[in-house]
Amino acid sequence: MTLQQLEYILALDKTRHFVRAAELCGVTQPTLSAMVQKLEDELDCRIFDRSTHPLLSTEVGQQIINQAQVVMYHVNQLKENVRTQKGSLQGNLNLGMIPTVAPYLLPEFISNMKTDYPEIALKVAELHTADIIRKLQIAEIDMAILSTPLNDPKILEVPLYYEKFVAYVSPTAPVYKLKSISSRNMPLDNLWVLEEGHCLRSQVFNFCNQQVHQSSIYEAGSIDTLVKIVDINGGYTVIPELHIDLLSENQKKNLRDLVDPEAIREISLVIRYDYVREGMMNAVANSIKKIIPTHMLDARLKKFAIKL
Repeated sequence: MTLQQLEYILALDKTRHFVRAAELCGVTQPTLSAMVQKLEDELDCRIFDRSTHPLLSTEVGQQIINQAQVVMYHVNQLKENVRTQKGSLQGNLNLGMIPTVAPYLLPEFISNMKTDYPEIALKVAELHTADIIRKLQIAEIDMAILSTPLNDPKILEVPLYYEKFVAYVSPTAPVYKLKSISSRNMPLDNLWVLEEGHCLRSQVFNFCNQQVHQSSIYEAGSIDTLVKIVDINGGYTVIPELHIDLLSENQKKNLRDLVDPEAIREISLVIRYDYVREGMMNAVANSIKKIIPTHMLDARLKKFAIKL
């Protein structure tokens, strides 16, 4: 078994086609087919079902592919760690970011990374938390930025910043006359929330501490959409602190603090427990520190570099 063979089966899994996989790997199709066949013979099992179009992996083949992904992840870490030790921070970085964080971080983050770390090839995907955890487990992404804690022993969390939630209330809503709203006793009538799959949705219901009645809940796909829905249809919603700067001065009059207790989320940089690219983590953290207001940053991140 060779690393080259593992690269070939990963390319096949990605393209689902022998010719395209060969082109991706820069070899001829017969060469790739022969090497994959040799690996299957060595393992005494079929990795791919060649009768399907497009090509699909077998059940045991998918397990092999997942493990191959982890092996190649470690190989790439080893190579890039050596380059880092030589003083060169470069290589590929696949980063996941939850949709309720991305609008506030991603535009400036990409710019910061391009300027400060031009030799890092950055790829960012907006993913829900469950998808991030799954992709970390099979090493499809290197790290992610999301709301924690995750309580997963195989994932390490490095807190980046802490963000308050505030209520965005229509002037026609009964709670508009209040100076602040108790996060323990938020009324569920006319509360607009994100659709299933967003961690922010779960956080809203966690701190409002009430049973959810689906008939009184209305769902949207983004925080910006929630704000617009409130503007037109009334009711109220809950938005993160970093969204405030995106509101007009007139819209900011509709904000109400959430108190008793304050509603706050922790945003962290998360990695697999076996991740070793310390320099890459600090590159990401340093880029984030340039974006987030100082009062929101984790106290340790202000003073220290990340150490693994």
